[in-house]
Amino acid sequence: MTLRASTHDGTHPRPTMMREDWTSLDGDWGFAHDDADAGLTERWYEPDRSEHFDRTITVPFVPESEASGIHDTGFHPIVWYRRTITAVPTPGRRSLLHLGAVDHEAHVWVDGQLAGHHVGGQTAFTCDLTDLLDAGEEHVVVVRAFDDPHDVELPRGKQDWREQPHGIWYHRSTGIWRSVWLETVPEQHLTSFQWDVDMPRARVDVSLRLAQRPEPGTTVRIALAAGEESLGAVEVAAHDPRVETTVDVPAVRNTQDRDRLLWRPEHPALIDVTLEVLVGGVVVDTAASYLGLRTTGIDRGRFLLNGEPYFVRSVLEQGYWPTSQLTAPSLAAYRQEVELIKELGFTAARIHQKVEDPRFLFWADKLGLLIWGETANAYTYSPRAVAAITAEWTEIVEQVRAHPSVVTWVPMNESWGVRDLADHAPQKDLTIALTALTRALDPSRPVVANDGYEITGGDILALHDYTTDADVLARRYTDEAAVGEVLAGRGPQGRRPIDDAAVALADGAPVMITEFGGVAYAAEGTWGYATVTTAEEFAEKVSGLFAALNGTPVLAGHCYTQLTDTLQEANGLADADRRPKLDPAVIRAFVTGRP
Repeated sequence: MTLRASTHDGTHPRPTMMREDWTSLDGDWGFAHDDADAGLTERWYEPDRSEHFDRTITVPFVPESEASGIHDTGFHPIVWYRRTITAVPTPGRRSLLHLGAVDHEAHVWVDGQLAGHHVGGQTAFTCDLTDLLDAGEEHVVVVRAFDDPHDVELPRGKQDWREQPHGIWYHRSTGIWRSVWLETVPEQHLTSFQWDVDMPRARVDVSLRLAQRPEPGTTVRIALAAGEESLGAVEVAAHDPRVETTVDVPAVRNTQDRDRLLWRPEHPALIDVTLEVLVGGVVVDTAASYLGLRTTGIDRGRFLLNGEPYFVRSVLEQGYWPTSQLTAPSLAAYRQEVELIKELGFTAARIHQKVEDPRFLFWADKLGLLIWGETANAYTYSPRAVAAITAEWTEIVEQVRAHPSVVTWVPMNESWGVRDLADHAPQKDLTIALTALTRALDPSRPVVANDGYEITGGDILALHDYTTDADVLARRYTDEAAVGEVLAGRGPQGRRPIDDAAVALADGAPVMITEFGGVAYAAEGTWGYATVTTAEEFAEKVSGLFAALNGTPVLAGHCYTQLTDTLQEANGLADADRRPKLDPAVIRAFVTGRP
C-alpha cells in the first residue's frame, strides 16, 4: 500500500483512518427551512418531494453563515438537506455515508428509507446505505436536522440564545457543519484505531474495532514505520470485534537515540501505521493511520511531555471565521491557523467550547502543536443536561484521542451548566463524574475538571485571571506563598479556585493560568476585559501581562485570550481575518519571553 497518512495533503476528512476509495459530498445541496415542522408529516424525505427544497446551500457551511449561500441568522430550529449521489452496490462491499457533524439531532434517509439517526452536534456518525440502495446508480439522500435555539440543556458552547450576538456569544450553528463523504469498504473492515505509548516497555498498545464479529481465521496485521524505517509489526488473531494487542518498538529502547522518534512541538515526528484485516491469510481491508511516540503526565507541579517538564504556552482558539463561523472557509485555512499559532510563539492551543475538525487536528499533529481538547457546555443543570453532555463527551473522547497533539482533556469550563456547583451537590458530582469518566475512557492524558475555578478534582489547577494590571498579575503568582493565597481565597474571578471536593489537588498539581489577557484593541462598540486605542498601548499592555506570567517560577503554563477577534469579542492578537495586530515577531517575543 502506498498511502501514508502522515504525509497526505490534509484533505481526507478522517486522517486517522484513511482509505483511498472515498468521495466528498461537500458542495451544493437542496435546502429548506421547516419552521412549521411539516416535513415529517408531508414526507419530505421521499425521493419525489424535491419541490420543498427550493434553495441551494453549500455544505458544510451552516445556513446562518455567509459561506453557505443562505446567510439567515434567525431562529430556525429545523432544516432539511437533499442531494443526489452516485453509488453502485457492489457484491462484498459496503457503501458508507459519513457525516462529520450535524448540530444537533439528525435523521438521514436514502431513497425514502431511514438510514440513520444521531444525537450530538459535535461528533461524527456513519450510515450504512448498502442495503437501502435501489438498483440504479443515482440515489437521493435527505438529512433533517433539529436544533432548538432556546434549549439550554444541550451542549451549545458559545452559540447565542438571543437573535443577535452579544457579549462573548456568537451566531448559532444549525445543521451540517463538517464534511459529508461517501466511502466504499469491504464487508469486514476496521472502524476505529486507538493507541497508547508504553515508553518503559518500548511498545505501543493498540486497540482496534472490526465492523463485524470475525469469522474463524481472521487476523489483524499492524505495521509501524518512520519513513522507510520499519519500527515494528505484529499479526494477531481476531476473536471478537474489539482487538487489543501490542507492537514492540525496539528502536526506542536505546534512550540515547530515541529522541529522533519522539513527538513534540519542536520535532513532530509522526509514525505511519498500516492496518490490515486478513481472512484465511487473504487481505480483505487495508487502512492507513499514524501516531506520535509521546507521553503526557504531571509531576511535582509540572506538566510532563515525554517524561520531562514542559512549559505550556497556549492561546485560546475559538475556531470561528467571519464568513463561515465554526467551519473553516477552506481546507487550507486549517493548516494556516496552526501555522499562525506557531508563528506567534505558542506551543499549544486550547480549543474553546467546540470540537475541532479532524483536519485541523491533523495539522496540529503534523506541524507540532499541543491541543487541549474541550467540549461545548450547556447553560443549565438538569438530568437531561447530564445525559446529553455525558453521551456526547464519550463520543468526543473516542473520536479525538487518536491524535497525538491532544494532550489534555477539558470537559467543563467555568462551571457552565453547573453555576451553583459550590452549593449544590448534584452539580458538583457531575464535574467529578465527568473527570472520572474521562479517565476511564482515556487514562493516558491529564484531565481538567472545571477549567477556571471551583475545581473539583482532575490533575491541573487551571485558573482564569483577567486582571489587566501586569503588576497585580505578577504579585499573585510570584512564588508558592502568593499562589497559596490565591487558591485559599475567592480567586481572581470572585469564585473559589478550588472546591472543597478537591483540596488535596493543591498539593503538587501544576498551576496554569488557562485564561488571561482579553485586551481589546479595536473600535468603539467591541468587547474586551480592557480596551486600548493605539498599537503602542496594545503592545505595552500585552507584553506586560506575558512578562508577569513568564517571570514566575511556580506556573506550569498559561493560555492567552485569544487568538483572533470574533465578532464583537475583539480581544484577539489577530483580527478576524487572521492578520496579527502587531508584527508577528513582536508578539512572538512577548509570548516566549525571548527577544
